[in-house]
Amino acid sequence: MKRIKKGDQVVVIAGKDKGRQGTVLKVHDDKVIVETINMARKHMKANPMAGTEGGIVDKEMPLDVSNVMLFNPLTNKPDRVGFKILEDGKKVRYFKSNGEVVDV
Repeated sequence: MKRIKKGDQVVVIAGKDKGRQGTVLKVHDDKVIVETINMARKHMKANPMAGTEGGIVDKEMPLDVSNVMLFNPLTNKPDRVGFKILEDGKKVRYFKSNGEVVDV
């Protein structure tokens, strides 16, 4: 089980976008792509077979998973994540600061 999953609200804690929030779009091994964070301008070649135009395109680039923290909506701050096993045997993520379960 991973600490950051697709669809999570995260806060960037290091880098040029420090302090900004966004939603996780993709999770690779140790990289995450966050919506509208770490944008880069890519020069794309036109492909008439696929119907894509050429030009300069803004694209989200991956961030290291260590540079983001899960956003805690109860405290309105980024928070560390831990794991615990519930009574029914299900493994869940929880916020370290207040013990609230992230996954239900």
